[in-house]
Amino acid sequence: MESAAKIKEVLEEIEVIPKEEKLYGMIDGYEADFSLGPLPKENSCREILYPLDDEFRKSLKAGDIIRYRPFGCPIIHFAEVIKAGGGLVVVHIKGPRHRFDEEFDFLDIGICMVCGFEGIVKGKLPRVGDTVRFLPHYCMMQKVHTGVVVQAEGDKVNIEGIDLKVWAPPITRE
Repeated sequence: MESAAKIKEVLEEIEVIPKEEKLYGMIDGYEADFSLGPLPKENSCREILYPLDDEFRKSLKAGDIIRYRPFGCPIIHFAEVIKAGGGLVVVHIKGPRHRFDEEFDFLDIGICMVCGFEGIVKGKLPRVGDTVRFLPHYCMMQKVHTGVVVQAEGDKVNIEGIDLKVWAPPITRE
């Protein structure tokens, strides 16, 4: 094992293999395992929501533009519904549209639980069952999220059990 570590170190020094870059949340200073980007030809990773308002869980449909606040997050989100059913809503984040001058119609659905994310891993690939720390590419707070990988196919993952709390001491920048 010692010789394998030395070989890796030498290969990194002469840049045959790239050094691992560390990724940190800007707000909390926690180290993330990877960042999560969009699926091919999509603008953001997918977010899976559970609206707390019963009316919206039943009435949302693909194409709706929604405004909501994820439970535990201070930032208002705007998103487009990709699909809805079974009480869950899959969305693409549209950004902080409330700051633009253009007028647009949206449904204000209140607070939502973020149940999961789906996207492409940029960094070390996790395994199914791993509890991971990750940064969604579009996160305006650049806050490390945690969850459990429930599906992985190459660099595409589904992560569920999402939380903004990181249950370990932060690994801080040196």
